[in-house]
Amino acid sequence: MFSSKPISLLTFSLFFFIFLNAATAADPLFHFCFNKENYTANSPFGANLNELLSSLSIKVPPTGFGVTSTGKLGDNQVNGLGLCRGDVSSADCKTCIVEAAKELQSRCPYNKGAVIWYDNCLLKYSDNYFFGQIDDTNRFYMWNVQDVEDPKSFDPKVKQLLSSVSDKASAISKLYATGELVLGTGPDPKLYGLAQCTRDLKGLDCKKCLDDSISLLPNFSSGKRGGRVVGGSCYVRYELYPIVDAQKV
Repeated sequence: MFSSKPISLLTFSLFFFIFLNAATAADPLFHFCFNKENYTANSPFGANLNELLSSLSIKVPPTGFGVTSTGKLGDNQVNGLGLCRGDVSSADCKTCIVEAAKELQSRCPYNKGAVIWYDNCLLKYSDNYFFGQIDDTNRFYMWNVQDVEDPKSFDPKVKQLLSSVSDKASAISKLYATGELVLGTGPDPKLYGLAQCTRDLKGLDCKKCLDDSISLLPNFSSGKRGGRVVGGSCYVRYELYPIVDAQKV
């Protein structure tokens, strides 16, 4: 079983918990309707949003990432971004983005800014131009509720692995990397890690986003068998089992 909670770096008092039971790959991990402004049905903004979501469903799958804007500058322009996990196939990427678009419009009807995450992808849109900027507001935690036997020795290894993976991810154009760390003998011989950023970020900003996320892990997943910090610009994850399909990495 995993637990999750959303956070804002502006306030740590608004925490709540969600327990994910029998979740499937098709279920969203989380979403935010983050804009206080709404649009009306059949409005120019709504038409531009529909066009944007359709465009992203075509633009994102071939490479796993895409950004686009629809409409003219002003109240009716919509800016959007889609990202699929680095090992996800084009077909699965398209399926995820299409489903995410439907869910966003269902969960955040008439909202001018929203983001949703799945295991395979994230999708975000806003009336504000956000490309190239680190999103450190829309972020949530997930962790395995089971503990490891020796947290004092385990936690530093998590930081070691994820710091290494962060370095790798931020240094390549795909801004995505995975890694493993041998723990030794026992029931869990390896630790697995993953780091990824949205590709509108520069390498240095990706590194900052990932390192900030890694620094937050001890707040909730210290001594836990798995954990992740998932945001609108980057995410990090570690587990005691393989996270991705090694054949596709």
